[in-house]
Amino acid sequence: MQPDPKPGTLYIVGTPIGNLEDMTFRAVRILQAVDLIAAEDTRHTGKLLQHFQITTPQMSYHEHNRQSRIPEILDSLRYGKAIALVSDAGMPGISDPGYELIKACVDHGISVVPIPSATAAITALSASGLPTNKFIFDGFLPAKSQQRRDYLQSLLTETRTLVFYESPHRLRETLADLGDIFGGDRSIVIARELTKLYEEFWRGTITEAIAEYQKREPQGEYTLIIAGSILEENQLSENELKNELLAMIKQGISRSQASREIAKDTGLSRRYIYQLALCLEINCESGIKEL
Repeated sequence: MQPDPKPGTLYIVGTPIGNLEDMTFRAVRILQAVDLIAAEDTRHTGKLLQHFQITTPQMSYHEHNRQSRIPEILDSLRYGKAIALVSDAGMPGISDPGYELIKACVDHGISVVPIPSATAAITALSASGLPTNKFIFDGFLPAKSQQRRDYLQSLLTETRTLVFYESPHRLRETLADLGDIFGGDRSIVIARELTKLYEEFWRGTITEAIAEYQKREPQGEYTLIIAGSILEENQLSENELKNELLAMIKQGISRSQASREIAKDTGLSRRYIYQLALCLEINCESGIKEL
């Protein structure tokens, strides 16, 4: 038999991401035994607690009240209370405001104990069929289009598998940006309703995904798993690409056409090549030079 929760300890309790049968015995025991549960949504968590006959009192801790709640929770922990932190689903602190409370406890020397459970990112990755030995989890991409495109541009040559979360109302825009920047041939897996009755894994290329989600209305939260870039042994460096562009533009070929031809020859994104072309200053009388 495991010991009861220790006084003055914050327990990071993972809860199911959809299927209540994924709740662990340890998670139930800890939630029953702590003095207080800090929940992202007390109504949502209340249904979980009722299902498992847990009567521990709750307090709200979420994005909009975290600044006032953190000192309150820290004080309770200092006075010897055992507190469990839960999110609406999965592991607290992963792409939610639980991180700030956890960090505050660590900074103040308060013990933090994880009670593990499923997370959507790892659950989706495990069944994706894409490489799992090396990957990057980047949470939600920026909501604003230009910031999202700039960030994706920074990941263009990343060889590790990429894992993102995305909301239904931005899915189509994000897929379009992925196609523009990564190219349409990159493999992608789109997962939704994980562990639930209508769990779905859609697999294909980015181009196929764009077409698929023009035909159907996105619903629910999505996890996107995208294959990393494959670097060819003879792939040109950025400076070599710029030199190729300079040579072609000097011959009278437009930036756009030069970018299109180099993208076709190298398999790199045309937008990426065009961005490099825009970094070049053309002076017809004195030749070509880089900015």
